[in-house]
Amino acid sequence: MPGRPKQAHSGKVTLADVATVAGVDRSVVSRVLNDDPRLNVRQETRQRVLDTIERLGYRPNAAARSLRTARAYMFGLFIPDFANPVYAEIIKGAEQAANQLGYGLMTASSGGVRLGLQHYLDLLGQSRVDGLLFAGEESGHELERLRSASVPWLLVNRRIEGSRRYVVLDDERGSGLAVEHLAALGHRRIAHLAGPESADTARRRRAGYIAAMAAAGLRAGARYTAHADYTPEGGAGAMRELLAVRPRPTAVFVANVASAVGALRTLHEAGLSVPGDVSVIAMHDMSLAGHLVPALTTVRMPLEGLGRRSLELLATTRPQDDITEVVAEPVEVVVRASTGPPSA
Repeated sequence: MPGRPKQAHSGKVTLADVATVAGVDRSVVSRVLNDDPRLNVRQETRQRVLDTIERLGYRPNAAARSLRTARAYMFGLFIPDFANPVYAEIIKGAEQAANQLGYGLMTASSGGVRLGLQHYLDLLGQSRVDGLLFAGEESGHELERLRSASVPWLLVNRRIEGSRRYVVLDDERGSGLAVEHLAALGHRRIAHLAGPESADTARRRRAGYIAAMAAAGLRAGARYTAHADYTPEGGAGAMRELLAVRPRPTAVFVANVASAVGALRTLHEAGLSVPGDVSVIAMHDMSLAGHLVPALTTVRMPLEGLGRRSLELLATTRPQDDITEVVAEPVEVVVRASTGPPSA
């Protein structure tokens, strides 16, 4: 029979505590924690152990566990830039999933430390991380080295030619919702402040913009598209390009919230009213969007869900498995003050 639930534990909860409360042997708790496929117990017993672990707040000794299993119980997440607020949401979701699975998460930026992929290959070779998530700009050649070494890795919200290991967002749908929102307000000259032409995310968002413009019976001419990196500086420069087009667009769909910050600054410096002269909507919703002037209308994408699902798949699949998953929900327009009908 299961032991009686304990009151709040005054010290560190041990494996023996979990075993006593769950009414099982210590070895059963250990094998449940390590997801041992050879463990033959009833599902209700396994669930009772997991519930007890959660209720008591038990955390295994990572160092001892690593010695027993030859695992580091640590994953790596490689991002391009910590300054881009989008990645903070992805990191948050990945950390949540890692914690629930009993792992840690090490995050690094190619734009910050500039260690490069070789540094992480070295960590893998030293068994200091068990797998890598890539949200940066690694090439197929670099990732082929991981593939040939049977190292667990996964692309996060990007695809490269020949890769069958990625988890992405439904960027086409998000772009479509942005255009539909602007068209419903009466806009006909809708420009696109796009991301870098080399970025997979930018290509998918542009494809969604073009498809939605066609569906609304609107033209998406090349002169109404300006490319920029995902930074405020890039957005500011691209917005200046779009303001030089005649007739001037009455609305702009921006591919990234960081770029939109710069776009709003350029519009302000040009003496234009948002949304009186130009409406602005951006991909990705951040808390900062509501504090801009004017508050920025956005398309909310499941960034936390993307990070969480990517980590889960990395931890629970084999290096040779194909993973081609789209995290599709929730995607929705968050209407704020930066969009409105075009002026007469």
